[in-house]
Order: sequence, then C-alpha cells, then structure tokens
Amino acid sequence: MGRREEPAWASGTIGLTAARERGDIDRKFQARLTVTRPMIDRLGLEKELHGHRGCVNCLEWNRDGSILASASDDLHVILWDPYRYKELMNVNTGHTGNIFSVKFLSDDLIATCAADGTVRTRSIQGNSTLMECTCHCARVKRIACAPDNPHLIWSAAEDGLVLQHDLRTNHECNPDSHNVVVNLLNHLGRYAEAKCVAINPRRPYQLAVGANDFYVRLYDTRMIKLAKLAMDPQVNAPASRPMWERQNQRCSRAGHGDPDNNIPKGAVHYFAPGHLSMEPNEHTFPKKATTYVAFSNDGNELLVNLGSEQVYLFDINSARRPVLVESFIIQHNHGNREGEGKQQAKNGTNPTNGTVDPNLQLPDRIRQLKEMANDLVNKGNYPTAVELYNMAIALCPDCAMLYSNRAAALMRRGWSGDTYAAIKDCYRAIKLDSSHVKSHFRLAKGLMDLKKAREAHECLLYFKDKFPRHATSHAVFLLQKDINVALENMETQPDEATGDNEDSQATSHLERQLRTSALDYSQRFLGHCNTTTDIKEANFLGPDASYVAAGSDDGSMFIWCRKSGNIVRCLRADDSILNCIQSHPSTFLLATSGIETVVRLWSPRPENGEEESRVIRDSSSAAAANQQRMRSDPFEAMLLNISFAGGSDRDLHSPACRPT
Repeated sequence: MGRREEPAWASGTIGLTAARERGDIDRKFQARLTVTRPMIDRLGLEKELHGHRGCVNCLEWNRDGSILASASDDLHVILWDPYRYKELMNVNTGHTGNIFSVKFLSDDLIATCAADGTVRTRSIQGNSTLMECTCHCARVKRIACAPDNPHLIWSAAEDGLVLQHDLRTNHECNPDSHNVVVNLLNHLGRYAEAKCVAINPRRPYQLAVGANDFYVRLYDTRMIKLAKLAMDPQVNAPASRPMWERQNQRCSRAGHGDPDNNIPKGAVHYFAPGHLSMEPNEHTFPKKATTYVAFSNDGNELLVNLGSEQVYLFDINSARRPVLVESFIIQHNHGNREGEGKQQAKNGTNPTNGTVDPNLQLPDRIRQLKEMANDLVNKGNYPTAVELYNMAIALCPDCAMLYSNRAAALMRRGWSGDTYAAIKDCYRAIKLDSSHVKSHFRLAKGLMDLKKAREAHECLLYFKDKFPRHATSHAVFLLQKDINVALENMETQPDEATGDNEDSQATSHLERQLRTSALDYSQRFLGHCNTTTDIKEANFLGPDASYVAAGSDDGSMFIWCRKSGNIVRCLRADDSILNCIQSHPSTFLLATSGIETVVRLWSPRPENGEEESRVIRDSSSAAAANQQRMRSDPFEAMLLNISFAGGSDRDLHSPACRPT
C-alpha cells in the first residue's frame, strides 16, 4: 500500500519549507479562509462609491484587486481605488449606447461592449482607443477574456453571434473577417440571441454561451473553425443596416445548420435543468433566458442564472442526463418482468447495490434536524422544513430517509422545479435503499404531478410488484385511478406535437440532437427573482467556491451555501434592482451595483455589537415573495417589487437610466 499523503505543514521542516516555496500552504489557507461562514454572518455595507449618472450595469476587478472598474448607462467607465474609496479615472468610452460589460485585459488595457453594437479596447494610461469592432448588428451583452491571454476577446450579442477578436492583428469589419466562433442563428433560428459568454479559467479552450433560452452551451474551440460574417458592403443605410442585415443576410441559413459544419457534434455539450429540457413545449410563459454564466476557479463547475427561473450549478465533468431518461424502473418492467426480478418482487426483497442505509445510526444532530423538519411538515411550514432537510443532507449525504422526506416537503411546497427536484431525491433514496417503500410511492406520485402518466404507470407497476403488501392500499388505489384517467385522455386526444414540429423546423438537426442529450444540474439555489433585467449575475464567492451570490429584482443580494443550497445571508443592496455582484480576487470584499447610480462595497463588519441596517432578517419570506413575483406577469412583478421589497423606507424614485 502506498504511503498516506500528509498535509504540507505536517511533513517536517524540509517538507514545510518546500511546500511554502511551491505556494501550497498559501493556496490551502486562502481557499479555506478567504470566505467563511462567520465572515458572511458579519457581512455588511462598507462604503458607497458615487460618480456615475446612470445605472451601473457591470463591475470588474483587475488581477490583483487593486482597481475596480464600473461601467454605466452614462457611457463612462470609472476606475476606483477600493481601499481608499477614491475615483482614479473617469473614462469617456466613446460608446453611444448603454455599456453592458467591462473587462481588464491587462493592467493597462480594458475592453467594453455596449448597446451600440460595438466592442472597444483602450489603453488606460494613454487614454486612447486601440480597437473598435462594429461587426455585430445588435446590442453586445457580454465580453469574455482568458486570464493568461490578453490578446483574445470573445463577445456575445443579440444578433446571435459570438465573435473572437485578436488584438495582435489589424481588424477590419468586412465580409472577409473570419471571426465568428458561434452563429446561433444557424441552429436556433432567426430569433436567436446570445446573452452571455464565459471562458474556463483552467481550460481556456472551453467557451460557455448563454442564449435567449434555458440551454447553456459549452464549446470546445479547438474543434471549431472560425467562420466569415454574412455582410454586404454595398448596403450604406446606417440607420437600417443592422436590422436589414439580420433579417436578410445573417438569417439566410436560420435553422439549417452551419454551411461548412463549423461546429461538429462533439465540439459542444448542452446543459439545462431537467424539468425544463424534458418539457415538450418550450414556449412557456414567462420566457426563459440565460442572463449569466460563470466558471468556478478550478474550472470544473458552471454557475448559471436563468431569467424567470433559478440559479443552477452544473458539474461539467460528471453531469448526467435528466433522471427520467435513466429510469431503472422502466427498464425493470420491460426487461425483467419475468424471472429473477419478478421473484425478488414476490419475496419483497431487492439487492441494495452494496449500500447500507444509516437511518438507524443517525448522529444526534442529524436526528434532531430530521425531527424538527418532520414537525414543520405536519404544521404546513414546508419552506423551513426543506431548509432543515437541506442542512441534514449536507451533513449526512447517504441517508435515504432524509432524501425521501425532503421529496415529500418539496412536492408540498410547490415552488418552480420542486416536483422534479423531489423526483431526483426519490431516485437518490432508492439507490441508497432500494427497499424504502415511501420513496417508491412518492416517485410515482411525483411523476404523475409532472404529467408523466406513462412513467408514473411504470413506476406504480414496479411498486406493486416489489411491495405486494402495500399494493391494495387506498393511496395506491387513488393514484392508479388518476393515472388511468390520464392514460385514457392521452389515447383519445390528438397528438399535441403540431406546434413542436413547427418549432423543430426552425432549428437545425444538430440543435435538436443536442437538446435531447442536455445534461442536468447538480444543485440549485432558490430565493432571488430574475424577471426584469437580462444582465443579472450569479457568482461564486471565495477560491473554493463554497458560497454563491446573486442579485434580485427586489434589490436584495442573496448568498447561498453551495453544499446545502440554503440562504445564509440576505442584504438589501439596491433600492430598485440588483444586477451585479463581483467578488475581490484575494479577499472577502464584494462590489455590487444595479439600477441605482451607486457602487457599493461589502465586507465583514467589526464585532462591536452594532446591527447591520441593510440585513433582511426573514430571508424565507423574501424568497417566498420572489417566487410569487416570478409566477406573475411583468406588470404585477413591477408592483410587487415596489410594495414588498425594502419596506416603507424605500426610495421609490429610481434614477432615470438611458433607454436601450
């Protein structure tokens, strides 16, 4: 057997010295101590930075965190000293539309993009423009750059294009420019829009793109051929040219795929929440859109903020298909109804795949959490019960009973995506303990609640075979009755796939293939509301990404524990809508901005007994109110934002931001 690896600081003087030289100790302590729960509990407002005259749409720290850049609807970029709260430089960018993204390419170079359809780079010291790209014909929403390559920039715009810009070459916006990485129009149809883009910091060849749908696309740029722009140099009508180009030239192959197979099938993977990707009709209200994507520091996880939905975490290395696709129950019913499987069902036994359910040996803390949660379920307080189950599962992830109980609470809470999350919990519980009766029954019920009558029927058949003593219960009788009615309706009603067929004609064959193979999320974070703006961010906090933060339409900043998914801190960070949250690269200092003209800095406050005035104590009620907002129409949501968030001391007169 190999020698057990000791921590660097336990390896003796020589090993300790070597580890210090390699930086192992610094990285270990930085990862663990930069952002901790006690620090989050003390997080409060440190300073407000005033200088902009419009909504602040984007924030960016430079590499060492010594400068914070903010860009606004006032068309200016301001560089701040975050430690002295001092404005270092106010840059007139030359943009004629709202600035949506700013990035540091180096200590002296910044890049910006805006609603005027341009991407610009400029020197800070020289205060001069180095590049101005006008290849896009619609609003450019995000730009991305690789941490170790200051020469390349990627831009995502609402014309459906993701472009690559190389600062080492002289760029001219003409039809011969080979700078199109992804043309979403070719695959999604003429109404495709690129909303956000991000580069994997560990594997810079991985490019994540979010569009005006709920799919996140992860491209391997090593396998992609750069394509030409579809432009007509003879068209000289500046006012109408962008729209004319989009409708008549760039949409000429809308939905037909790349003309030269620029993006082979193996070059891209799709990620989407399972309950959304399995829906037969994607034209649901409200319309979903991906507003932000961010990689973890180790490059293994992707954090996604979905408009009109939740924040989701995807493991890009080990993500799996939605659970209904991998149903072992259906496989059992159709492949093993005769023989060993049936005999096991008769005996009421089944292999447990070598796992042992530790229900009878739960630690006291876990048992207390479970009992408290069960009591809350009986009292009808499902949101708080889910939080307690989350805590218990985070501490004891191999207990089938906890997953099954949480599934019951989720189905009763009924927030967006809860039923599907409950089904995932039931599958997890069954894999941990295949003889857990309630998990099997709740799985069948959850499938029926999702209107998956055929899958629910298969699941109930399996349940009756496996647990014959429970097959004649009243609950099983009622569920079987509902399933039979749904199956009869499916047989008598005409196929409702007409609309889907029409939609499929607008998408390429590759697009349809990739959507059906979309990979599912590993964790989700609920509580915020994202319906009003399409630039709302979600970011990891700390080098080890133990916490996640996002803004909300009610002006709140929500911080979640990544492991449990629970809200751990909620602060009122904007008097209208909070869009941006950016974490300092090496210390626990957050910068936030939104509809107000103010940039706010947040840090752990001194332990002097003073109470943070901007903290929202009842985060559960705030989360429930936001769920109501996301289910209402936009006008109702606007009224809810005014009436519910922030209380009576709220300034209802937001600054007049420039229209886009």
